Amino acid sequence: MKKVSLRAFSALLMAMLIVVGLFVYVIRYVKDGEMWALYFDESTSGCEYTITDRNGTVLAKMGSGVKSYAEDANTRIACYHLTGDYTGNVGTGALKSFQRQLSGFSLITGIEERDDVNLQLTVDAELNLKAYEALNGRNGAVMICNYKTGEVLCMVSSPSIDPLNPPEVLPDGAYINRCLSASFVPGSVFKLVTLTAALENLDDIYHRTFSCAGSLNVKGVSINCTGTHGEQTIEQALANSCNCAFAQISLELGPDIIAEYAEKLGITTSLTIDGISTASGNYDKDSSMSAAMAWSGIGQYNDLVCPYAMMRLAAAYANGGTVVEPSLLGVSDKKTTLLSSDTADKVASMMNYNVVYHYGTGKFPGLNIYAKTGTAETGDGKASHGWFVGFLNDDEHPYAFVCIVENGGSGLGAAGSVINTVLQAAVSK
Repeated sequence: MKKVSLRAFSALLMAMLIVVGLFVYVIRYVKDGEMWALYFDESTSGCEYTITDRNGTVLAKMGSGVKSYAEDANTRIACYHLTGDYTGNVGTGALKSFQRQLSGFSLITGIEERDDVNLQLTVDAELNLKAYEALNGRNGAVMICNYKTGEVLCMVSSPSIDPLNPPEVLPDGAYINRCLSASFVPGSVFKLVTLTAALENLDDIYHRTFSCAGSLNVKGVSINCTGTHGEQTIEQALANSCNCAFAQISLELGPDIIAEYAEKLGITTSLTIDGISTASGNYDKDSSMSAAMAWSGIGQYNDLVCPYAMMRLAAAYANGGTVVEPSLLGVSDKKTTLLSSDTADKVASMMNYNVVYHYGTGKFPGLNIYAKTGTAETGDGKASHGWFVGFLNDDEHPYAFVCIVENGGSGLGAAGSVINTVLQAAVSK
């Protein structure tokens, strides 16, 4: 009797192991099937798979067991986070993210018969080179898209590496695409969110002035400003990036409204680009109406923003409130309305005022640029992050952009100069 029970138990155990094994296999098949198919097909069939930039520059090629990257080392480095590598270290790289387009794999039918595959991305490798050179060894991110078509023209993250000759000791965060997979303290670029909420919720916002004496006392805590701006309109307050004015506005709006707009405008949610999930931002609601609440509307406190989300928001301001969802694979047919056209036009007008009356058009020769800077305090004893966000009001070059230079200091001096370099190259093409 004991032998029968033992055999029955053993049979049941084996059956359970088989079921668990099948379950694990199915999960792995769904998750990694495209990668298996790509490896098998390119290794045995003789079919070649090529990834190029928008101008045909080869970024990666594989076939008959041979795997290669761009011929030029600088191109490999500048496009590393765009292309990725064959080991999948960069989660957002084309080699990993677009395996289905490369392999023709189907979960139902498996590998499809197909000829050589050329996957052409929308990014211009030359603009990536310009952006990486302009960052000049500093950590940061640069991203530019066409806000009329959604095509991403530039996507650079630093530090980077040469996938063909990686260093023995990797720089910190070398595998992280800072455009998509990281979030940072936004500083004053978050004032665009607070401004949008104010325009739609404070009826008298255009018919009042905001006083700045250099600081504002909020329940015994001083909110320090970048200067002493005196009496100013909302337009002037944005151009001055006045902390005192935006602290007052934040306290009037309250945490619930600002949190609502941060989510609605895509700042605190995880977005997707061609199926790639981006890092989510953060906005912590402080209902005490304290200095922390005031700082949160200025872009400090516990605020975090992904660079991609800021570029997407700038594209919406440029495009009458509707964003053509950015894509690395071609012209996008997906549109999302983030805000009303009236509000978008008002914010856009103020972003242009920033440049004309505060930043100086001479810093951006020939560019009809609308922008907002950010100098985000990190609280770790290091220099502030420099941000520059905006768009070109130019029918021939409808480009929205974002740049962050980590610990770069001035948003205008650090990030603004990087963007100017890349945009000058972009409009000359």
